[in-house]
Amino acid sequence: QVQLVESGGGLVQAGGSLRLSCAASGRTFSSYTMGWFRQAPGKDREFVAAIKSSGDRISYVDSVKGRFTISRANAKNTVDLQMNSLKPEDTAVYYCAAREGWPDRVSSRLYYDYWGQGTQVTVSS
Repeated sequence: QVQLVESGGGLVQAGGSLRLSCAASGRTFSSYTMGWFRQAPGKDREFVAAIKSSGDRISYVDSVKGRFTISRANAKNTVDLQMNSLKPEDTAVYYCAAREGWPDRVSSRLYYDYWGQGTQVTVSS
């Protein structure tokens, strides 16, 4: 069983930066693929980024490439999402997710077994 707790959300102006963090419980964190998803009001939850257990494989949705960076610290059981050059369309609740191993479809929420409660990110124009 894995429990995930996100932090770091808030209100920022367009062009600004935020760093989200997800703290995980459990002794097998280092074997989990960690992902970030987001859900804007009235929209489906969408994939943002994922990082493999060893950190040697990373995937991003096209809309955040070059602006967001996912990283993990297995010794601390944490995964971060550094978000730069934020845009109003990045406004959403951001969720941390986990699953053991690299999924066949890393961008599909259906392949993740554990979820955090989410943290709100609001980008003003």
